[in-house]
Amino acid sequence: MQKISVIAIFDVGKTNKKLFLFDQHYQIVYEKTARFIETSDEDGFACDNIDSLRLSVFESLNEVLRLDCFDIKAINFTTYGASLVYVDSDGKPLAPLFNYLKPYPEDLNKKFYKAYGGEEVVCLQTASPCSGSLNSGLQLYRIKNEKPELFARMKYALHLPQFMSSLITGKFYSDITSIGCHTHLWDFQKNDYHRWIYEEKLDQKLAPIFPSNQVIQTQFMGKEYLAGVGLHDSSAALIPYLVNFTEPFILISTGTWCISLNPFNDSPLTKEEINCNCLCYLSYQGKPVKASRLFAGYEHEQQTKRIAAHFQMPASLFRTMNFSPEIIEMLKKKNVLDAEPIPPCAADFTSKFTERNLEDYGNIKEAYHQLIMDILEQQFLSTNMIMQKGITKKIFVDGGFSKNNIYMNLLAAAFPNVEVYAASMAQATALGTAIAIHSHWNKHPLPNDIIDLKFFANSQNADL
Repeated sequence: MQKISVIAIFDVGKTNKKLFLFDQHYQIVYEKTARFIETSDEDGFACDNIDSLRLSVFESLNEVLRLDCFDIKAINFTTYGASLVYVDSDGKPLAPLFNYLKPYPEDLNKKFYKAYGGEEVVCLQTASPCSGSLNSGLQLYRIKNEKPELFARMKYALHLPQFMSSLITGKFYSDITSIGCHTHLWDFQKNDYHRWIYEEKLDQKLAPIFPSNQVIQTQFMGKEYLAGVGLHDSSAALIPYLVNFTEPFILISTGTWCISLNPFNDSPLTKEEINCNCLCYLSYQGKPVKASRLFAGYEHEQQTKRIAAHFQMPASLFRTMNFSPEIIEMLKKKNVLDAEPIPPCAADFTSKFTERNLEDYGNIKEAYHQLIMDILEQQFLSTNMIMQKGITKKIFVDGGFSKNNIYMNLLAAAFPNVEVYAASMAQATALGTAIAIHSHWNKHPLPNDIIDLKFFANSQNADL
Protein backbone atom coordinates (compact mmCIF):
# COMPACT_ATOMS: atom_id res chain seq x y z
CA MET A 1 0.00 0.00 0.00
CA GLN A 2 1.33 3.42 -0.98
CA LYS A 3 1.94 5.69 1.98
CA ILE A 4 0.16 9.02 2.25
CA SER A 5 2.52 12.00 2.35
CA VAL A 6 1.62 14.17 5.33
CA ILE A 7 2.73 17.05 7.51
CA ALA A 8 2.50 16.67 11.28
CA ILE A 9 1.21 19.68 13.23
CA PHE A 10 1.31 19.97 17.00
CA ASP A 11 -1.37 22.44 18.11
CA VAL A 12 -1.07 23.28 21.80
CA GLY A 13 -3.86 25.28 23.40
CA LYS A 14 -4.44 26.10 27.06
CA THR A 15 -7.13 23.42 27.25
CA ASN A 16 -6.44 20.87 24.50
CA LYS A 17 -3.15 19.61 23.11
CA LYS A 18 -3.59 18.14 19.62
CA LEU A 19 -1.62 16.39 16.91
CA PHE A 20 -2.89 16.55 13.32
CA LEU A 21 -1.66 14.91 10.16
CA PHE A 22 -2.64 16.78 6.99
CA ASP A 23 -2.32 15.21 3.55
CA GLN A 24 -1.12 17.18 0.53
CA HIS A 25 -4.65 18.45 -0.09
CA TYR A 26 -4.85 19.70 3.52
CA GLN A 27 -7.40 17.17 4.63
CA ILE A 28 -7.00 15.88 8.17
CA VAL A 29 -6.15 12.18 7.97
CA TYR A 30 -5.22 11.69 11.63
CA GLU A 31 -6.07 13.50 14.85
CA LYS A 32 -5.16 12.93 18.46
CA THR A 33 -6.21 15.05 21.44
CA ALA A 34 -4.81 15.03 24.95
CA ARG A 35 -5.24 16.98 28.16
CA PHE A 36 -2.53 17.20 30.78
CA ILE A 37 -2.91 17.59 34.50
CA GLU A 38 -1.64 20.99 35.51
CA THR A 39 1.26 21.35 37.88
CA SER A 40 2.28 24.41 39.88
CA ASP A 41 5.29 26.65 40.11
CA GLU A 42 7.33 27.36 43.25
CA ASP A 43 4.73 29.91 44.35
CA GLY A 44 1.90 27.41 44.04
CA PHE A 45 0.41 29.07 40.94
CA ALA A 46 -1.05 26.65 38.36
CA CYS A 47 0.89 26.10 35.14
CA ASP A 48 1.16 23.64 32.28
CA ASN A 49 3.44 20.68 32.85
CA ILE A 50 6.38 21.28 30.53
CA ASP A 51 7.75 17.75 31.05
CA SER A 52 4.44 16.15 30.05
CA LEU A 53 4.27 18.40 27.01
CA ARG A 54 7.83 17.51 25.99
CA LEU A 55 7.29 13.77 26.40
CA SER A 56 4.02 13.91 24.46
CA VAL A 57 5.83 15.25 21.39
CA PHE A 58 8.17 12.27 21.31
CA GLU A 59 5.51 9.72 22.21
CA SER A 60 3.03 11.05 19.64
CA LEU A 61 5.60 11.10 16.86
CA ASN A 62 6.71 7.60 17.71
CA GLU A 63 3.09 6.49 17.60
CA VAL A 64 2.38 7.89 14.12
CA LEU A 65 5.72 6.65 12.82
CA ARG A 66 4.58 3.12 13.62
CA LEU A 67 1.56 3.60 11.32
CA ASP A 68 2.50 2.15 7.94
CA CYS A 69 0.01 4.27 5.99
CA PHE A 70 1.71 7.67 6.56
CA ASP A 71 4.94 9.20 5.32
CA ILE A 72 5.72 12.27 7.42
CA LYS A 73 7.49 14.86 5.26
CA ALA A 74 7.46 17.84 7.59
CA ILE A 75 6.62 18.93 11.14
CA ASN A 76 5.51 22.27 12.54
CA PHE A 77 4.19 23.64 15.81
CA THR A 78 1.69 26.21 17.01
CA THR A 79 0.85 27.11 20.60
CA TYR A 80 -0.77 29.77 22.73
CA GLY A 81 1.36 32.86 23.27
CA ALA A 82 2.78 34.81 26.20
CA SER A 83 4.67 31.79 27.52
CA LEU A 84 8.44 31.46 27.73
CA VAL A 85 10.59 28.40 28.33
CA TYR A 86 13.97 29.14 29.86
CA VAL A 87 16.53 26.64 28.60
CA ASP A 88 20.21 25.90 29.16
CA SER A 89 22.74 25.35 26.37
CA ASP A 90 21.45 21.77 25.92
CA GLY A 91 17.84 22.93 25.55
CA LYS A 92 16.80 21.61 28.97
CA PRO A 93 14.11 23.68 30.72
CA LEU A 94 15.40 25.38 33.86
CA ALA A 95 12.06 26.48 35.33
CA PRO A 96 8.32 25.76 35.20
CA LEU A 97 6.25 27.05 32.29
CA PHE A 98 5.03 30.10 34.20
CA ASN A 99 1.37 30.93 33.62
CA TYR A 100 0.62 34.18 31.81
CA LEU A 101 -2.24 34.76 34.26
CA LYS A 102 0.16 34.89 37.21
CA PRO A 103 -0.09 38.29 38.94
CA TYR A 104 2.79 40.62 38.15
CA PRO A 105 4.56 42.44 41.03
CA GLU A 106 3.30 46.02 41.18
CA ASP A 107 6.63 47.47 42.32
CA LEU A 108 8.49 45.83 39.43
CA ASN A 109 5.80 46.98 37.01
CA LYS A 110 6.23 50.58 38.16
CA LYS A 111 10.01 50.32 38.01
CA PHE A 112 9.90 49.12 34.40
CA TYR A 113 7.57 51.79 33.03
CA LYS A 114 9.31 54.58 34.95
CA ALA A 115 12.63 53.57 33.39
CA TYR A 116 11.33 53.48 29.81
CA GLY A 117 9.03 56.47 29.39
CA GLY A 118 5.78 55.44 31.03
CA GLU A 119 2.98 53.00 30.24
CA GLU A 120 1.42 54.96 27.39
CA VAL A 121 4.70 55.44 25.54
CA VAL A 122 5.81 51.81 25.83
CA CYS A 123 2.36 50.46 24.95
CA LEU A 124 2.03 52.59 21.82
CA GLN A 125 5.57 51.79 20.67
CA THR A 126 5.16 48.05 21.22
CA ALA A 127 1.50 47.99 20.06
CA SER A 128 0.48 46.01 23.12
CA PRO A 129 -1.55 46.95 26.20
CA CYS A 130 -0.03 46.95 29.65
CA SER A 131 -0.98 43.43 30.75
CA GLY A 132 1.55 42.23 33.31
CA SER A 133 2.56 38.63 32.70
CA LEU A 134 0.66 38.60 29.39
CA ASN A 135 3.49 40.81 28.14
CA SER A 136 5.99 37.98 27.89
CA GLY A 137 8.90 40.41 27.71
CA LEU A 138 8.01 41.46 31.24
CA GLN A 139 8.23 37.82 32.32
CA LEU A 140 11.86 37.81 31.22
CA TYR A 141 12.42 41.17 32.92
CA ARG A 142 11.01 39.64 36.12
CA ILE A 143 13.39 36.67 35.90
CA LYS A 144 16.35 39.01 35.54
CA ASN A 145 15.30 41.03 38.58
CA GLU A 146 13.93 38.33 40.87
CA LYS A 147 15.84 35.20 39.87
CA PRO A 148 19.37 36.29 38.90
CA GLU A 149 20.75 32.77 39.34
CA LEU A 150 18.24 31.37 36.85
CA PHE A 151 18.95 34.28 34.52
CA ALA A 152 22.69 33.55 34.64
CA ARG A 153 22.19 29.83 33.86
CA MET A 154 19.76 30.57 31.03
CA LYS A 155 21.05 30.25 27.47
CA TYR A 156 17.83 31.37 25.81
CA ALA A 157 14.26 32.37 26.62
CA LEU A 158 12.21 30.62 23.94
CA HIS A 159 8.55 31.24 23.27
CA LEU A 160 6.62 27.99 23.59
CA PRO A 161 6.26 27.24 19.83
CA GLN A 162 10.00 27.64 19.33
CA PHE A 163 10.79 25.48 22.35
CA MET A 164 8.66 22.70 20.89
CA SER A 165 10.40 23.05 17.54
CA SER A 166 13.78 22.82 19.29
CA LEU A 167 12.80 19.44 20.73
CA ILE A 168 12.91 18.03 17.20
CA THR A 169 15.57 20.19 15.56
CA GLY A 170 17.98 20.75 18.43
CA LYS A 171 18.22 24.35 17.16
CA PHE A 172 17.29 27.50 19.06
CA TYR A 173 15.44 30.25 17.23
CA SER A 174 12.95 33.05 17.77
CA ASP A 175 9.97 33.70 15.50
CA ILE A 176 8.42 37.00 14.49
CA THR A 177 4.81 35.88 15.17
CA SER A 178 5.68 35.06 18.78
CA ILE A 179 7.78 38.20 19.26
CA GLY A 180 5.00 40.38 17.84
CA CYS A 181 2.07 39.29 20.01
CA HIS A 182 1.51 41.62 23.00
CA THR A 183 5.03 40.95 24.31
CA HIS A 184 6.43 44.49 24.81
CA LEU A 185 9.48 43.14 22.97
CA TRP A 186 9.00 44.65 19.51
CA ASP A 187 9.01 48.32 18.55
CA PHE A 188 6.48 48.49 15.71
CA GLN A 189 7.64 51.97 14.77
CA LYS A 190 11.30 50.94 14.35
CA ASN A 191 10.60 47.35 13.21
CA ASP A 192 13.19 46.08 15.69
CA TYR A 193 13.41 45.08 19.32
CA HIS A 194 12.45 47.92 21.65
CA ARG A 195 15.34 49.87 23.13
CA TRP A 196 14.68 48.47 26.60
CA ILE A 197 15.65 45.01 25.35
CA TYR A 198 19.10 46.26 24.38
CA GLU A 199 19.54 48.41 27.49
CA GLU A 200 18.70 45.44 29.73
CA LYS A 201 20.92 43.22 27.52
CA LEU A 202 18.01 40.82 27.04
CA ASP A 203 18.83 40.51 23.35
CA GLN A 204 21.59 38.15 24.48
CA LYS A 205 18.92 35.81 25.90
CA LEU A 206 16.75 35.88 22.77
CA ALA A 207 17.65 33.37 20.08
CA PRO A 208 18.25 34.51 16.47
CA ILE A 209 15.08 35.18 14.47
CA PHE A 210 14.26 32.49 11.91
CA PRO A 211 11.74 33.10 9.08
CA SER A 212 8.28 31.69 9.82
CA ASN A 213 7.91 30.32 6.29
CA GLN A 214 11.27 28.55 6.15
CA VAL A 215 12.32 25.09 7.39
CA ILE A 216 15.14 23.39 9.23
CA GLN A 217 16.43 20.00 8.05
CA THR A 218 16.53 17.60 10.96
CA GLN A 219 16.45 13.94 11.93
CA PHE A 220 14.25 12.00 14.32
CA MET A 221 14.36 8.25 14.90
CA GLY A 222 16.78 7.85 12.02
CA LYS A 223 14.59 9.63 9.44
CA GLU A 224 15.04 13.06 7.90
CA TYR A 225 12.35 15.71 8.20
CA LEU A 226 11.72 19.35 7.43
CA ALA A 227 10.68 21.27 10.51
CA GLY A 228 9.21 24.73 10.91
CA VAL A 229 10.24 27.08 13.68
CA GLY A 230 6.69 27.21 15.10
CA LEU A 231 4.00 29.90 15.06
CA HIS A 232 1.91 31.84 17.56
CA ASP A 233 -1.60 30.43 17.32
CA SER A 234 -3.51 33.63 16.52
CA SER A 235 -1.18 34.51 13.66
CA ALA A 236 -1.34 30.93 12.37
CA ALA A 237 -5.15 30.99 12.35
CA LEU A 238 -5.14 33.95 9.99
CA ILE A 239 -3.03 32.29 7.26
CA PRO A 240 -5.73 30.18 5.51
CA TYR A 241 -7.98 33.23 5.23
CA LEU A 242 -5.22 35.42 3.79
CA VAL A 243 -4.55 32.70 1.22
CA ASN A 244 -8.22 32.32 0.22
CA PHE A 245 -9.75 35.81 0.50
CA THR A 246 -8.66 39.20 -0.78
CA GLU A 247 -11.78 41.24 0.07
CA PRO A 248 -11.39 43.05 3.45
CA PHE A 249 -12.41 40.82 6.33
CA ILE A 250 -12.07 40.31 10.07
CA LEU A 251 -11.29 36.92 11.56
CA ILE A 252 -12.52 36.16 15.07
CA SER A 253 -10.33 33.31 16.25
CA THR A 254 -12.07 31.76 19.24
CA GLY A 255 -10.57 29.66 22.00
CA THR A 256 -9.53 30.59 25.52
CA TRP A 257 -9.18 34.09 24.04
CA CYS A 258 -11.42 35.43 21.30
CA ILE A 259 -9.08 37.41 19.09
CA SER A 260 -10.51 39.70 16.39
CA LEU A 261 -7.89 40.17 13.67
CA ASN A 262 -8.06 42.76 10.89
CA PRO A 263 -5.15 42.39 8.46
CA PHE A 264 -6.52 45.25 6.33
CA ASN A 265 -6.41 47.89 9.06
CA ASP A 266 -2.93 49.42 9.04
CA SER A 267 -3.75 52.60 10.95
CA PRO A 268 -1.48 53.19 13.99
CA LEU A 269 -2.88 52.17 17.36
CA THR A 270 -4.38 55.02 19.36
CA LYS A 271 -4.34 55.56 23.11
CA GLU A 272 -8.07 54.75 23.24
CA GLU A 273 -7.55 51.47 21.38
CA ILE A 274 -4.70 50.45 23.66
CA ASN A 275 -6.87 51.19 26.70
CA CYS A 276 -9.60 48.99 25.22
CA ASN A 277 -7.26 46.00 24.88
CA CYS A 278 -6.45 46.45 21.22
CA LEU A 279 -3.00 45.57 19.95
CA CYS A 280 -1.06 44.62 16.85
CA TYR A 281 0.21 41.20 15.91
CA LEU A 282 2.88 40.43 13.36
CA SER A 283 1.83 38.09 10.57
CA TYR A 284 4.10 35.26 9.43
CA GLN A 285 5.16 37.65 6.68
CA GLY A 286 6.17 40.25 9.28
CA LYS A 287 3.26 42.65 8.58
CA PRO A 288 1.28 44.35 11.39
CA VAL A 289 -2.25 43.04 11.97
CA LYS A 290 -4.56 45.18 14.12
CA ALA A 291 -6.40 43.10 16.68
CA SER A 292 -8.58 43.20 19.77
CA ARG A 293 -8.87 40.48 22.33
CA LEU A 294 -11.48 39.22 24.76
CA PHE A 295 -11.12 36.54 27.44
CA ALA A 296 -14.49 35.11 26.40
CA GLY A 297 -13.55 31.47 25.92
CA TYR A 298 -12.24 31.25 29.46
CA GLU A 299 -15.33 33.00 30.82
CA HIS A 300 -17.58 30.65 28.83
CA GLU A 301 -15.80 27.65 30.33
CA GLN A 302 -16.13 28.94 33.89
CA GLN A 303 -19.74 30.11 33.61
CA THR A 304 -21.03 26.95 31.91
CA LYS A 305 -19.69 24.98 34.87
CA ARG A 306 -21.61 27.32 37.18
CA ILE A 307 -24.83 26.97 35.15
CA ALA A 308 -24.56 23.16 34.90
CA ALA A 309 -23.93 22.82 38.64
CA HIS A 310 -26.86 25.09 39.51
CA PHE A 311 -29.36 23.21 37.35
CA GLN A 312 -27.75 19.83 38.10
CA MET A 313 -27.42 19.05 34.42
CA PRO A 314 -24.40 17.84 32.39
CA ALA A 315 -22.32 20.57 30.74
CA SER A 316 -22.38 18.50 27.53
CA LEU A 317 -25.88 19.88 26.89
CA PHE A 318 -24.42 23.20 25.80
CA ARG A 319 -22.65 21.65 22.79
CA THR A 320 -25.91 20.84 21.01
CA MET A 321 -28.23 23.50 22.40
CA ASN A 322 -30.32 25.11 19.65
CA PHE A 323 -30.75 28.83 19.16
CA SER A 324 -34.11 30.12 20.35
CA PRO A 325 -35.19 33.57 19.07
CA GLU A 326 -38.14 33.42 21.47
CA ILE A 327 -35.87 33.08 24.50
CA ILE A 328 -33.70 35.94 23.24
CA GLU A 329 -36.73 38.24 22.92
CA MET A 330 -37.95 37.25 26.37
CA LEU A 331 -34.54 37.94 27.92
CA LYS A 332 -34.28 41.33 26.18
CA LYS A 333 -37.60 42.44 27.69
CA LYS A 334 -36.65 41.04 31.07
CA ASN A 335 -33.33 42.93 31.09
CA VAL A 336 -34.70 46.34 30.09
CA LEU A 337 -35.32 47.57 33.62
CA ASP A 338 -32.11 46.29 35.22
CA ALA A 339 -29.77 46.88 32.29
CA GLU A 340 -26.44 48.48 33.20
CA PRO A 341 -24.86 51.12 30.98
CA ILE A 342 -22.79 49.62 28.17
CA PRO A 343 -19.10 50.18 28.95
CA PRO A 344 -16.99 52.12 26.45
CA CYS A 345 -14.96 49.04 25.56
CA ALA A 346 -14.50 45.38 26.43
CA ALA A 347 -11.22 45.79 28.27
CA ASP A 348 -12.51 44.37 31.56
CA PHE A 349 -12.54 40.86 30.02
CA THR A 350 -15.73 39.76 31.81
CA SER A 351 -19.38 40.17 30.92
CA LYS A 352 -22.39 41.05 33.05
CA PHE A 353 -23.13 37.36 33.50
CA THR A 354 -20.55 36.95 36.25
CA GLU A 355 -22.79 39.05 38.50
CA ARG A 356 -26.10 37.49 37.47
CA ASN A 357 -28.19 35.39 39.86
CA LEU A 358 -29.02 32.02 38.34
CA GLU A 359 -32.20 31.90 40.40
CA ASP A 360 -33.59 34.46 37.96
CA TYR A 361 -33.74 31.88 35.15
CA GLY A 362 -36.40 29.24 34.78
CA ASN A 363 -34.22 26.60 33.15
CA ILE A 364 -30.76 25.84 31.89
CA LYS A 365 -31.57 26.95 28.35
CA GLU A 366 -32.61 30.44 29.45
CA ALA A 367 -29.48 30.83 31.58
CA TYR A 368 -27.20 29.71 28.75
CA HIS A 369 -28.82 32.05 26.23
CA GLN A 370 -28.26 34.89 28.72
CA LEU A 371 -24.58 33.94 29.04
CA ILE A 372 -24.07 34.04 25.27
CA MET A 373 -25.98 37.33 25.02
CA ASP A 374 -23.70 38.85 27.64
CA ILE A 375 -20.56 37.49 25.96
CA LEU A 376 -21.80 38.83 22.62
CA GLU A 377 -22.27 42.30 24.08
CA GLN A 378 -18.56 42.24 24.95
CA GLN A 379 -17.64 40.63 21.61
CA PHE A 380 -19.40 43.38 19.68
CA LEU A 381 -17.49 46.06 21.56
CA SER A 382 -14.20 44.26 21.08
CA THR A 383 -14.58 43.52 17.35
CA ASN A 384 -16.06 46.94 16.61
CA MET A 385 -12.88 48.62 17.88
CA ILE A 386 -10.88 47.36 14.88
CA MET A 387 -13.61 47.27 12.26
CA GLN A 388 -13.41 49.68 9.33
CA LYS A 389 -16.98 50.70 8.73
CA GLY A 390 -17.87 50.61 5.05
CA ILE A 391 -14.65 48.74 4.26
CA THR A 392 -14.90 45.45 6.17
CA LYS A 393 -17.11 43.14 4.11
CA LYS A 394 -17.00 39.83 5.99
CA ILE A 395 -16.48 38.37 9.45
CA PHE A 396 -15.19 34.82 9.72
CA VAL A 397 -15.32 32.88 12.98
CA ASP A 398 -13.17 29.86 13.65
CA GLY A 399 -12.56 27.78 16.75
CA GLY A 400 -15.02 26.63 19.37
CA PHE A 401 -17.61 29.40 19.06
CA SER A 402 -17.94 28.79 15.30
CA LYS A 403 -19.93 25.66 16.22
CA ASN A 404 -22.17 27.53 18.65
CA ASN A 405 -25.43 28.40 16.87
CA ILE A 406 -26.50 30.82 19.58
CA TYR A 407 -23.24 32.75 19.40
CA MET A 408 -23.21 32.82 15.59
CA ASN A 409 -26.83 33.99 15.23
CA LEU A 410 -26.32 36.76 17.78
CA LEU A 411 -23.08 37.81 16.09
CA ALA A 412 -24.90 38.13 12.75
CA ALA A 413 -27.54 40.25 14.50
CA ALA A 414 -24.87 42.47 16.05
CA PHE A 415 -23.27 43.20 12.65
CA PRO A 416 -26.23 43.45 10.23
CA ASN A 417 -24.24 45.21 7.49
CA VAL A 418 -21.44 42.63 7.32
CA GLU A 419 -21.60 39.04 6.08
CA VAL A 420 -20.96 36.66 8.99
CA TYR A 421 -19.63 33.16 8.41
CA ALA A 422 -18.66 30.19 10.58
CA ALA A 423 -15.73 28.13 9.40
CA SER A 424 -17.05 24.57 9.31
CA MET A 425 -13.53 23.28 9.87
CA ALA A 426 -12.53 24.73 13.20
CA GLN A 427 -8.82 23.91 12.85
CA ALA A 428 -7.57 27.00 11.06
CA THR A 429 -4.68 27.35 13.52
CA ALA A 430 -3.23 23.95 12.67
CA LEU A 431 -4.04 24.39 8.98
CA GLY A 432 -2.30 27.77 8.85
CA THR A 433 0.75 26.31 10.55
CA ALA A 434 0.94 23.67 7.80
CA ILE A 435 0.38 26.18 4.99
CA ALA A 436 3.15 28.46 6.31
CA ILE A 437 5.78 25.97 5.05
CA HIS A 438 3.73 24.62 2.12
CA SER A 439 6.33 25.24 -0.59
CA HIS A 440 8.96 23.15 1.19
CA TRP A 441 7.09 19.86 1.56
CA ASN A 442 4.14 19.94 -0.82
CA LYS A 443 4.45 19.93 -4.62
CA HIS A 444 0.71 20.43 -5.15
CA PRO A 445 -0.72 23.95 -5.56
CA LEU A 446 -2.59 25.34 -2.57
CA PRO A 447 -6.26 24.31 -2.89
CA ASN A 448 -8.79 27.12 -3.10
CA ASP A 449 -11.47 25.28 -1.16
CA ILE A 450 -9.69 24.55 2.11
CA ILE A 451 -12.27 26.49 4.13
CA ASP A 452 -15.96 25.58 4.02
CA LEU A 453 -18.11 28.42 5.28
CA LYS A 454 -21.63 28.59 6.69
CA PHE A 455 -23.41 31.90 6.24
CA PHE A 456 -25.50 33.25 9.12
CA ALA A 457 -28.18 35.68 8.03
CA ASN A 458 -29.27 38.49 10.33
CA SER A 459 -32.60 37.30 11.66
CA GLN A 460 -32.57 39.17 14.97
CA ASN A 461 -32.83 42.72 16.13
CA ALA A 462 -29.26 43.98 16.37
CA ASP A 463 -29.93 45.66 19.73
CA LEU A 464 -28.50 42.99 22.02
